[in-house]
Amino acid sequence: MQAPKKPQAASAPSAPRGGPEAEAWALDDHWGDLVGDLASQLTEGISALGNVADQLLARGRISPVEHRALSVPAERIKQAGVNAQQILRFYGGRIRQSHEKVNMGDLVEGVLQERKAELGVLGIALRRKLKPVEVLIDPTVAHTFVNAVLDWGLPFGNRIDLRMDLNNWPEHARLQMRVSNDGVPPSSHVNPDSLSWMLIRQIALVGGGIDIERTLAEDGVSLTALFTRTVQAVDGISAVDLSDDHSSMFKSLSGTYVLTISPSLQIRADVRDALREIGIVSDSVVDFAQARDAIQARMPNLIVVDSEIKDAAFESFRRDLLREVFEFPFVEISPDDSSFDMSGFGEFSMAKVGRGNIREALGTAVMFELAKMM
Repeated sequence: MQAPKKPQAASAPSAPRGGPEAEAWALDDHWGDLVGDLASQLTEGISALGNVADQLLARGRISPVEHRALSVPAERIKQAGVNAQQILRFYGGRIRQSHEKVNMGDLVEGVLQERKAELGVLGIALRRKLKPVEVLIDPTVAHTFVNAVLDWGLPFGNRIDLRMDLNNWPEHARLQMRVSNDGVPPSSHVNPDSLSWMLIRQIALVGGGIDIERTLAEDGVSLTALFTRTVQAVDGISAVDLSDDHSSMFKSLSGTYVLTISPSLQIRADVRDALREIGIVSDSVVDFAQARDAIQARMPNLIVVDSEIKDAAFESFRRDLLREVFEFPFVEISPDDSSFDMSGFGEFSMAKVGRGNIREALGTAVMFELAKMM
């Protein structure tokens, strides 16, 4: 009897030499497909979950609060997928752009209205100052860009200030966002180079005509975008008519309130008298501790500060004040009796009036600073 033969392992077929099958495969050549497929699966899966949540709400199985608690994180995940898809489209040149005149002030306000409910649920305190500035840009790209700016800033704090205006020089439309966290730093996992930031940079790179600058700090972040294709400038400063007709000159000053900070009784009295001559109500305090208490009672429109106390305590005071308001005007009383300098348009620029020139020049300086804020 012959012993049974042991089964032999089948030999693997040899790979054909040559042809496309022999080419080496590398993930580096397919990362775009990988990200795109992941993004598509994310958005499709989250959309399905959202539909289920909507059905549960309609059947009374969950409350509106519970539905919202599910919807907010789901929308964030979906938005991450959408952002990844958009980044790939911009990177691959698959976005067709049709540049049109877009009023960026109206567009930003429209985005804020669209996201009003979401921002309310997140407990975001929002302030904005939006001027009508027209830019040559694709409307859809501009809408995506503004949303990406908001998405980038949201994790860093609960107070958002938005401003749309015209940069002094170069005269480009300027979008500014500042996010503050009220002294409570964001969680350590918050990444400043998030998907939203990548989308912002990619739009600025291929959308054309957008220069980006950002600042990261312990108390929040800020972002500035300059649109170089600005086609309509904001009107110049004309809110205050510096004419000899006092009735029209002071009309826009009605209701204005100024706070003076100086340890000098003489300076406080001179400032009070100069402001009274142009119809402005004012109060005075001797130091920044009293100034903080005064601001709690009533927020001034402008602060006059003695240069003798412009030290580290002043910088801390101004920094705290700028957490409450997006911008704030100051006029400095300098020791040079005859000095009179108008401020520029930088965030920290300040007009100066000499001690001996208060009665003659303070009114003009105050009106100029208030006009810049209108």
